[in-house]
Amino acid sequence: MDARLEAGHDEDILREVVLFADTFNRYFERENIEAALAVLQAGGYRVHLARANGRKARPLCCGRTFLSAGCVRQAREEAQRTVDALEPYIARGIPVVGLEPSCILGFRDEIPGLLATSAARRLAGLAMTFEEFLVREQDGGRLALPLRPLPQRALVHGHCHQKSFDAFTPVQKLLNGIPSLDVEVIESSCCGMAGAFGYGAETIAVSLAMGELSLLPAVRAAPAEALIVADGTSCRHQIYDGTGREAIHVARVLARSLAGETGSG
Repeated sequence: MDARLEAGHDEDILREVVLFADTFNRYFERENIEAALAVLQAGGYRVHLARANGRKARPLCCGRTFLSAGCVRQAREEAQRTVDALEPYIARGIPVVGLEPSCILGFRDEIPGLLATSAARRLAGLAMTFEEFLVREQDGGRLALPLRPLPQRALVHGHCHQKSFDAFTPVQKLLNGIPSLDVEVIESSCCGMAGAFGYGAETIAVSLAMGELSLLPAVRAAPAEALIVADGTSCRHQIYDGTGREAIHVARVLARSLAGETGSG
């Protein structure tokens, strides 16, 4: 996959983007990265995958998992390692796009505060979610994806970070742009998982109760052939654990449309 991520349609393509492969998608749902790559390349972008400095260095991480556990020093170290690796792209003003809302939006929120450096502040201005980037490019007349009809219903759940940063609107705009796709937003608050909150023995009951407020009942009531769409890793796991239904990332829905594929799950 990594070799393909560095490829483009043509060497003289000037449009470039960095796809930040977060820990969860890298190790557990690589199909999301593959789908995002397919979409970006279909749009004519040369895609870079940021790698850690050093031949044997660990893959990059934004540090949010440390920060959510109160491990500020470790979070700062991870964030600095990532900013250092992204510095060549930051210096050239290349957009940095991510699939996991809590990770990529951390570059706009927590990381500039943690590091207080000019590089971190510049990165904050370049970091955006996958959907934010695509909508920006569409609105600027630089992107026209050859989407094919998906004659299905799609129920969409917004991640808390998407909602708080007004990054859920681009999700809806992209999905509504897929021909024949009937898009319905699930009116929900937090899914209840909240990172690892839903896996704690002392908090799982509260987590599930939050999911049962609206999200999980809506998913259970959805037709078997309907797509369940959620960008957040924790959201997808909460949906699966609570209903047995697989939720998929927007990147996979777009990749299906590009390929002319249909089918649930």
